[in-house]
Amino acid sequence: MINEWHKLMANHSSEGLHALLADEVVFHSPVVHTPQVGRQITHAYLAAAFEVLANDSFRYVREVVADRDAILEFELELDGLHVNGVDMIRWNEEGKIIDFKVMVRPMKAIDVVRSNMARVLERMKAAS
Repeated sequence: MINEWHKLMANHSSEGLHALLADEVVFHSPVVHTPQVGRQITHAYLAAAFEVLANDSFRYVREVVADRDAILEFELELDGLHVNGVDMIRWNEEGKIIDFKVMVRPMKAIDVVRSNMARVLERMKAAS
């Protein structure tokens, strides 16, 4: 599963993301206080994150992978700010993502990520 995730990130595209998500996947956002449950909402958040975060400066700088868990530390530049974060991913025995948690630092970066994500999610909502 983790190799498929890296392919998506390398292509800067969420195409193929839906197939990686389990129906019951739970998404934990660094700015939304409650977990978001289900494939559709998780796909929306992650697709927006691809658009906002997966720019040319995005790179994973550390990776810890176990049988069905991965912790991936990333860095990027966004709106002139250095953003550092962690993707914590858990998948089931079928290789589908069942839990995805994102943490971002510093606080100023969280504000920039939040405003950019809100803009993209609103545009996606209007288009559907």
